[in-house]
Amino acid sequence: MADPTRVDRMAVVAGIDALRAELGRLFIVVGVFDGLHLGHLYLLGRLREEAARRNASPAVITFDHHPDEILTGAAPPLLCDADERLERLAAAGVEVTVVQHFDVALRMTEFDEFIRRIARGAPLAGILMTPDSAFGHERRGTPEAVATLGSVLGYDVEVIPALELDGRPVRSGEIRSDIAAGDLAGAARLLGRPYAVVGEGRPAAGGRLELVVPMPVALPPAGDYPVRIASVPGPGDAAGAEAAGAEAAGSATVDAGGGLAMSGVAASGIPAHGSRWRVVFPGKRGRRPRLRVRPDLPSCVTRPQARRRSGAGGPRTS
Repeated sequence: MADPTRVDRMAVVAGIDALRAELGRLFIVVGVFDGLHLGHLYLLGRLREEAARRNASPAVITFDHHPDEILTGAAPPLLCDADERLERLAAAGVEVTVVQHFDVALRMTEFDEFIRRIARGAPLAGILMTPDSAFGHERRGTPEAVATLGSVLGYDVEVIPALELDGRPVRSGEIRSDIAAGDLAGAARLLGRPYAVVGEGRPAAGGRLELVVPMPVALPPAGDYPVRIASVPGPGDAAGAEAAGAEAAGSATVDAGGGLAMSGVAASGIPAHGSRWRVVFPGKRGRRPRLRVRPDLPSCVTRPQARRRSGAGGPRTS
């Protein structure tokens, strides 16, 4: 079994079957976490709190591809480069991230078997969910069903209410809609930062660089956009890491076929560390957004240990 890799201080595990006891007790949340927007940051903040209350490590289980690629036959355009997603999870205080391969076999896996596989690898302290979240075959792993299993396996389930910004749900789908409509300011408000695309730069006509991405990414409508550009350092590139925050003004052209090309890279004076570049669309966020937790969805918690003390619930198994 391969050892976990590391992003900063966060352990990155290749699939739930590679979990092991040395990682310690885990309090987990399951999700795609595409974009790492304000709703995700709210969720991860609660994850840290609930993990700390149980002397556990905050852990995320996410996927190597968007599940819709298998579930519906087409994945939505992504909001976040895979490496950047791991970096942002680490920056948010996540201590363990499991990147699970999503295929037909996983789609057909019942939620209880999925959870048992997690618990076989590492002690499971609990699971964080929202009222509308579910996982497992046919989404049978609802908060109620997961809590019922928790009474048998001995883990807690914390259900927290949804987050809204100025009356809008903070979701990746909302951000994709804003970007597709050209509302980059709206996307930035939900993300909590300007939207950016990361990819490999390849020489194109007219001295431009074409940005090539491994998976389809969300792009605004065809046209020319003022952007900020930066070189992205590769692994182990210490000099590039020091210069990673340096950005310069440039322009980007989105074509009707979904291609993206940058101009002004040579004139920017930014040294190229490898061939990866970040293109930032500086949508202005305007006034400070009003974030609120939906009052009609109160948080609740299921603690099987407390129920056992009162004589209810089943025995704990490992």
